[in-house]
Amino acid sequence: MATYDVAAQGIGTVPVTFTETGPANGPVQLLLHGGAGPVSVLAFADRLAQEQGVRVVTPVHPGFGGTPRPEALSTIGGLARVYIDLLEQLELDEVTVIGNSVGGWIATEMAAQGSDRIARVLLVGAVGFDLPGQELVDIFTLPVPQIADYSYYNPDAFRIDPATLSPEVRAAMAGNMQALGIYSGGTMGDPDLTARLSGIKVPVQLLVGESDRIAPPAYARAFADAIPGARYRLLTETGHLPQLETPDKLLQAISDFAATGK
Repeated sequence: MATYDVAAQGIGTVPVTFTETGPANGPVQLLLHGGAGPVSVLAFADRLAQEQGVRVVTPVHPGFGGTPRPEALSTIGGLARVYIDLLEQLELDEVTVIGNSVGGWIATEMAAQGSDRIARVLLVGAVGFDLPGQELVDIFTLPVPQIADYSYYNPDAFRIDPATLSPEVRAAMAGNMQALGIYSGGTMGDPDLTARLSGIKVPVQLLVGESDRIAPPAYARAFADAIPGARYRLLTETGHLPQLETPDKLLQAISDFAATGK
């Protein structure tokens, strides 16, 4: 794990902690975690690198996992700017950006802001789209054990009882949720971003689990319809976090997308 000081336009210096795995000369994939934090994607990043021969860069969103968050960095748009500048400063080209949940929101914002270093974007259970008449579940009000019911095809296999966790783990979870609330403004959709989706130029695919009740299939399909040329793909027998519940299906979908752009 390394920390790199990113000189982000309009924000200042932002320390970004990230892991990097896979061959240094392999195709680059930027993997963005959701509100569950970096622990929800790190094992998957290793499999992705090993099985597909890609170089996977997995940042920790500042403020998550006990990392520092500068006061000037307080929005999803700002976080997207930081990652665009990270790609620039690391001189990474032809990057596939993969984002889960709020990570998908960040990835969408990166595509909307635009960068010549981004080749394609894969959104997995992404939020951030403001769909009239479709209010996403307010995860900030849900008890931790109940979140599993909205997140998985088989929730009992992943349900967490906070009473069984160490104080350190509970503190980390609370810190992650606090950071998520700051970045998102306590909502799961951004009308301003939605208005800019038509300007996205890179290939985009929306992946959604059929049992995702946080960003459900109908929402994901409308999200895809709002982006020119975007594709929609349903993953069966999985939910909001396929990298944890059905990693083989997600690996196949990523491989297909990398090969065809569809």
